[in-house]
Amino acid sequence: MGGVITGFGVIATIIVTGYVIGRRRSLGDHGREVLTKLSFDVASPALLFITLSRADLSVVVSTPLLVTALSTFVVAGTFVAVGAVRRWSVGRTTIGALCASYVNAGNLGIPIAMYVLGDTTLIAPVLLFQQLVMTPIALTVIDLSRPDLRPSLIRRLTSPFRNPIVIGSLSGVLVSAAGWRVPGPVVEPLSLLGGMAVPAVLLAFGISLPGSRLPGRGEERGPVLLSVALKSFAQPVVAWAIAAGVFRLSGPALFAAVVTSALPAAQNLFTYASRYQTATVLARESILLSTLLAPPVLMTVAALLG
Repeated sequence: MGGVITGFGVIATIIVTGYVIGRRRSLGDHGREVLTKLSFDVASPALLFITLSRADLSVVVSTPLLVTALSTFVVAGTFVAVGAVRRWSVGRTTIGALCASYVNAGNLGIPIAMYVLGDTTLIAPVLLFQQLVMTPIALTVIDLSRPDLRPSLIRRLTSPFRNPIVIGSLSGVLVSAAGWRVPGPVVEPLSLLGGMAVPAVLLAFGISLPGSRLPGRGEERGPVLLSVALKSFAQPVVAWAIAAGVFRLSGPALFAAVVTSALPAAQNLFTYASRYQTATVLARESILLSTLLAPPVLMTVAALLG
């Protein structure tokens, strides 16, 4: 389980660094907001463009993708259904559904795929599905639900294509699908910019922690506990049921499907919540709790299926 320990150790170190920065107020009163905007508007689009422009799009049509998609829709749909019954806001419900189903496939998924599963390509379908399907849908829903906007029909139709995250993802897919090779003078600066994405997100997350109450105890207690229960426990079980019961997967293929679904909620969800100023407490606490629960959950999966 060296990949689990390594991945979580790196994340914890940067978050703690952000926490110290927040406590010392080293970046002033707006440090978190600046880092969030930097990641959302500049670094993450660059990272996604570079990553997806080099991706093998053939992995999109695969059994692992179907397992990921179906398990994601089940747990996200469950949160949305509860949110509709409880009459939670669209922004809160959307962020909560993402926290319940959107796995940390990047900075945790890749090292775990390498050291635990032995094949980094196994995480590719998850990355592509989340960036090409989940992110555009979720951010468009949040964008169109904002009370300060009364979008026209044209704005509604073009909303996904004006979002930096979606633009970066779709541009990368276009380059990959066309078989183009991005010139070195373009790749190098984009790679440098993209390299800031994950550290900026983790630092912003750490900066938000000083002064925060213990997770799961505030007014967001219900949505937080629901999203964490779905993410940490329900999604791996649903993925196992779909992979083994529907697609008859077994052995390493079944193990890989369950391990990727057991990854915690991605830190970039906090960036989305902060950027749109909606459900930031829900995002922060859900990510923190699911990340803390992930090591024992992953070790249990490895003991049962590995």
